[in-house]
Amino acid sequence: MSFQLHQGSAPFLVSMPHVGTHIPDELKPGYVPRALGVEDTDWHLERLYGFVRGLGASLIVPRVSRYVIDLNRPPDDAPMYPGASNTELCPTRFFTGDPLYVEGAAPGAAQRAQRREQYWQPYHDALRAELERIKALHGYVLLWDAHSIRSEIPWLFEGRLPDLNIGTANGAAAHASITAAVAGACRDAPGVSSVVNGRFKGGYITRHYGQPASHIHAVQLEKCQSLYMQEAAPFAYDEARATAIQPVLQAMVGAALDAARALYAR
Repeated sequence: MSFQLHQGSAPFLVSMPHVGTHIPDELKPGYVPRALGVEDTDWHLERLYGFVRGLGASLIVPRVSRYVIDLNRPPDDAPMYPGASNTELCPTRFFTGDPLYVEGAAPGAAQRAQRREQYWQPYHDALRAELERIKALHGYVLLWDAHSIRSEIPWLFEGRLPDLNIGTANGAAAHASITAAVAGACRDAPGVSSVVNGRFKGGYITRHYGQPASHIHAVQLEKCQSLYMQEAAPFAYDEARATAIQPVLQAMVGAALDAARALYAR
């Protein structure tokens, strides 16, 4: 199985599409050696978000690296951010812009289609089915799409990112009260900056599944890795930093859940 699904009891699903580190052995010869270090992984998110299981959350987590296929890109490979540097459904570049593959080894159309069928489709089938299961039980769902990234990547964005980047597809993916609750929960956190629908507005998962009219609300949180780990190899988890930021994350998640419950209170 290329992913793990934990089914919880709450109206709450957490997706972590970029935490996988596995590159199949048969694909490794096509990558440049540096790629096998999978430096652009969303490192340690399962550990950082360990508290969500105690909230009754469902959790879907892939094994495969985003270097094989990006589970947060549309199946037709349309750019998420037209006019900016974008990574593809089957990425061909590091976040630095350097080539991932040795010359001539980037996947062609047939291999991209095969990866989409083998890895992308099962993940999204399971994600969709879990949303439907939760909605059938509770009448609504909060989908939290969890990400992290280095705070400075010139190929993708100018300058330094805010620490916490909340994305709701410019308000289309979640009710305004949920967005406001999430933003409010971190606004006064000391030494922590935040923005709503800035450089990162939500990828395919947020934009596609967030359907407030159908009682499915999606929030993406792209956080700087400097909040909880070393941003350079060996990408170690920083217990002190993580312990400091976890209460902020818990407050954001809790505020989103409370806002969602208020929308559907009987």
